[in-house]
Amino acid sequence: MNNNIVLIGFMGCGKTTVGQELAQRLNYKFLDTDQYIEEKEGTTIRNIFSEKGEVYFRNLETSTLKELVEETKESVVSSGGGLPLRQENAKLLQKLGFVIYLKVSKDTVVERLKGDTTRPLLQGDNPAKKVEELLCFRDPIYEVGAHMAISVDNKTVEEIADEIIRNYETMQHKNKED
Repeated sequence: MNNNIVLIGFMGCGKTTVGQELAQRLNYKFLDTDQYIEEKEGTTIRNIFSEKGEVYFRNLETSTLKELVEETKESVVSSGGGLPLRQENAKLLQKLGFVIYLKVSKDTVVERLKGDTTRPLLQGDNPAKKVEELLCFRDPIYEVGAHMAISVDNKTVEEIADEIIRNYETMQHKNKED
């Protein structure tokens, strides 16, 4: 396992915000897989979805992960919400680093993403119902793919970062003993 922290979880759980805070505190680089893909493709995730489809995008995520496993050190990586859903990706994420699932409730997601039109999977009539369905499906997959899960509801970015750092340092110390 590389000495990276990998944040997984549903859209709106705070992967980017918490990731940036962690990177700053640990003096690590910060990398967002969605941003990385957008820069590489020269377009937005939304455009990739609409022009080339979800399967094309999910394949891009897998090839991006393979690249990152080889090249990324001392980084905090924020993964797209759907990235861990492929079993191959979940394994690559664990090779990439210490995987933490930022667990969020439906109500928190709905509140945080109210009015956000940039997320292709939330377009349509009843975003709250869509969030609930997606969370029910994804939660067990996130749980299995992570080394640990942290609930983010009603916590500040600083509190979440403190909890992650404590667990990450414990894990590093334990790995040195093994």
